[in-house]
Amino acid sequence: MDWQIRAIRGATTASANSVEAIAEAVTEMLDALESQNHHLDPTQIVSATFSVTRDLDAIFPAAIARARPRWDAVPLLDVQQMHVKGSLPQCIRLMVYAYFPIVKARSDISTCEMPVTCALIFA
Repeated sequence: MDWQIRAIRGATTASANSVEAIAEAVTEMLDALESQNHHLDPTQIVSATFSVTRDLDAIFPAAIARARPRWDAVPLLDVQQMHVKGSLPQCIRLMVYAYFPIVKARSDISTCEMPVTCALIFA
């Protein structure tokens, strides 16, 4: 089987700027990411970057991810998003680069349902 690196992006919002609310949002997003993208195994992940809006500072999203089974070896990074007046508040975004089997048809890729958004980005 041939493999290639693909990017997956996701986004969600936290209900509050608290450890519990951010953990709930990140966990929901990562659960959707893993289950709806061919049961993505963390050992396939090259790296992941979380970005958060400036109103979320209670905990690093990567700390939540690192606590998940087999995510402790994934290179993770947290950054703050550029502030744009009127943009979506309490937003957590994610970009994951991972190895996937080469897919012949785009219909083989699932996207996450709202309120979490995850999509495979084709290179």
